[in-house]
Amino acid sequence: MTSKLKIAGWVALGALAGGLTTMQFGATARNAVAPLPLEEMQQLAAVFGMIKTDYVEPVDEKKLFSDAIGGMVAGLDPHSVYFDKTTFKEFREGTTGKFVGVGIEIGMEDGLVKVVSPIEGSPAFRAGLKTGDLITKIDDTFVKGLTMDQAVKRMRGEPNTKVVLTIFRKAENRSFPVTIVREEIRVQSVRAKMIEPGYGWVRISQFQDRTVEDFVAKVDKLYKEDPKLKGLVLDLRNDPGGLLEGAIAVSAAFLPKDVTVVSTNGQLAESKQIFKARAEDYSRRYGADPLARLPAALKNVPLVVLVNEGSASASEIVSGALQDHKRAVIMGGQTFGKGSVQTVRQLTADTALKITTARYYTPSGRSIQAKGIVPDVMVDESEDGNLYAALRLREADLEKHIASGQGKEEKDAAREKAREEAIKKLEETNGKKNEAPKPLPEFGSAEDFPLRQALNRLQGKTVLVSKTMTERKAEGKGDEARNP
Repeated sequence: MTSKLKIAGWVALGALAGGLTTMQFGATARNAVAPLPLEEMQQLAAVFGMIKTDYVEPVDEKKLFSDAIGGMVAGLDPHSVYFDKTTFKEFREGTTGKFVGVGIEIGMEDGLVKVVSPIEGSPAFRAGLKTGDLITKIDDTFVKGLTMDQAVKRMRGEPNTKVVLTIFRKAENRSFPVTIVREEIRVQSVRAKMIEPGYGWVRISQFQDRTVEDFVAKVDKLYKEDPKLKGLVLDLRNDPGGLLEGAIAVSAAFLPKDVTVVSTNGQLAESKQIFKARAEDYSRRYGADPLARLPAALKNVPLVVLVNEGSASASEIVSGALQDHKRAVIMGGQTFGKGSVQTVRQLTADTALKITTARYYTPSGRSIQAKGIVPDVMVDESEDGNLYAALRLREADLEKHIASGQGKEEKDAAREKAREEAIKKLEETNGKKNEAPKPLPEFGSAEDFPLRQALNRLQGKTVLVSKTMTERKAEGKGDEARNP
């Protein structure tokens, strides 16, 4: 695939930010320890001893144990992870939305880091970095040849330390160095604006610690601009998920009090729960009810929810709840299909285990695991159709993904055919000299095709429904599906 395809990511978050995970936080490792199988433990000890004595060079004992734990957890499913000191720190930064860095949203272009947008008020913003700037060097390291994660890590660091970025500004055809002092950046996971008089747009990019407070503040501001709001678009496209409490709260903002938002089911008694649209089910993380400031009109405002193949986990909880209660029209593409809950259990001060503890179900009892939410109205990602949709990974594409637990699951031949056709089309485009695939417009822009269709729906105008998208079948291991 061409390097010109934009891959947005936050500096200091990178690909590790929240992953595709709905979170419940467990306080500590459980006190109860299951009986250990003696024969297997003896075998493990024997392998450990052989490596210590027979391997070609000395091996650190702590690394051996860390690798053993990591391998054991990685064999479960794609979302269970052992966090060592470094990855646990990165994980916590991703869920809090705070990090130490320069403060830019980035992509990749021609092997270089491209500034998609400087975060307002950040060191990069104050230093004058602009959208479209290309970063060619980070300190003394050339960016060409680095992955996005490698570039992100080089721009991260400790507070009050300096990093020198060499910038190529195409509009001025010049390169110049910029020295930036790193500081703590707080990511805004919620954006909002009036897209037309009487119609608002609220985008949630990830469910983090401050998402609910930011959501309330943004919605409150929209209603102050227009107290008689006629319609609202809730944009959850490419939202990979995050904290479970955030998903419950955002759903509760639109739903009647005490209706079911989501239920969970697993082996542990604590994983068998029903979460409702009430403060006690979402305000543990926030203290006082964060939704108390919202205008009462929000409960009844006409609502369209935009989703796509990148909408996962917490964003699927919200869209599933609003769909089941017929509170909103869901538009876009079929979602990712991550219907599992992960609990983070701290092992030591610096390490933790993120383990899948339950499946979650929409209010009507649907498991969306490896299937996703099917929109009420399917809409292409652009007026030219769906070039990228079939190429995006989803839960069913991940190795060792768990099954839905609701009957036999089949391979989707139509999906595979669409993927092959999309790859072929990209290769044909890339084969033409000096021609790259047309990138998708920025979400919320005037050229945003799905947003325009959502607005048409709210205004009672004609919606250009997709002529090619069809409902995707659930995929999985069929016979291994287990009932919750």
